[in-house]
Amino acid sequence: MRYKNEDQIKKALGIDSWRHLSKDKMVRFVAMMPDMSTEVALKIVEQFPAFKDFAKNAVDMMQKAHESTLTANERSQEHVHQAFREIREILSGELDKGDLTWEQRMYLLERIQETGRQQSQKDSENKKFLDGTLGKTLAGAGVLAALAVAFVGGRVMAESKDDSEDSLEA
Repeated sequence: MRYKNEDQIKKALGIDSWRHLSKDKMVRFVAMMPDMSTEVALKIVEQFPAFKDFAKNAVDMMQKAHESTLTANERSQEHVHQAFREIREILSGELDKGDLTWEQRMYLLERIQETGRQQSQKDSENKKFLDGTLGKTLAGAGVLAALAVAFVGGRVMAESKDDSEDSLEA
């Protein structure tokens, strides 16, 4: 685990206390959760009186950030693929010239094939990126869900214990 205690997490977030955890820093906190031990995360979560609202807001913010990343990535990928198409069109146009030597034709054909390989490599890199992005988003949401269950479960157990002690006193 990268973060071993609350102080390291506060320092990474640039805050002195949990009262200074803004919505922006909340997203960073959630993203850091997979790098925290469960005990440290639970200890921090216990300090939030309205963790359910915090978790819901954090998940909503994570979803918006993920959607924004996907949209930007999609536009970027379209630019890359368009550039490769244009390069191949230019190279194909050069092949149509009648005064090329055999070596020049082979060179152009190799360049066309190379753009295909490069485009395929970019596509594979993009799929790895998307897989990693989705994995981080799901991990963050999973950690939040587990912490929310633990937090709510702990409160229910504490309330149940208080109720049973009250009934014993009566």
